[in-house]
Amino acid sequence: MKKAIVGKKVGMTQVFDKQGKAVPVTVIEAGPNVVVQKKTVENEGYSAIQVGFNDVAEKRVTKPLKGHFAKAKVAVKRYLRELRIEDAASYEVGQEIRADVFKEGDKVDVSGVSKGKGFAGAIKRHNFHRGPMKHGSKYHRAAGSMGASSDPSRTFKGKKLPGHMGSVNTTVVNLEVIKVDPEKNILLVKGGVPGIRGSLVMIKDTVKA
Repeated sequence: MKKAIVGKKVGMTQVFDKQGKAVPVTVIEAGPNVVVQKKTVENEGYSAIQVGFNDVAEKRVTKPLKGHFAKAKVAVKRYLRELRIEDAASYEVGQEIRADVFKEGDKVDVSGVSKGKGFAGAIKRHNFHRGPMKHGSKYHRAAGSMGASSDPSRTFKGKKLPGHMGSVNTTVVNLEVIKVDPEKNILLVKGGVPGIRGSLVMIKDTVKA
């Protein structure tokens, strides 16, 4: 990827385009990210940068992490993430990456942990159809047939069944950047992105380009 930034989902709102049409957008606090470590082909076998996001009190991190930040001469951060960007060698430790790394009209992919829904049935979890609701029917919201009886005498792996829903790493691709506010480090991205308000997200240039 060419560019990326770690941020926090603030919430959703709407803006109006030049034609007066309402556009739903997600507000993301994008950075500032601080480069904490550079990884090189010579030392680690690949090129990348490690960035920190969101200031936190020193007492909130472990001693090894305190030493890690002290070595880089960077303030202690709550989150550390690795970005394998193409021009990683051009960054220096301590350098800031801000929201203006993206511009209006850019297409981005946004990754995060989706909302947890707890235990869910097959209809909610997999969009199954329900059975007849009329009197006499004994099949309403069940998962349905489990498979053949005598042969193969088992249920195949991967069958869609009730179970834990959500709370998984998810990526929404090809979203448009509607507005960039470099002073407040705010990105407005068209549509919804994974996660609850306040959750960590990663914004990177889209793979669909």
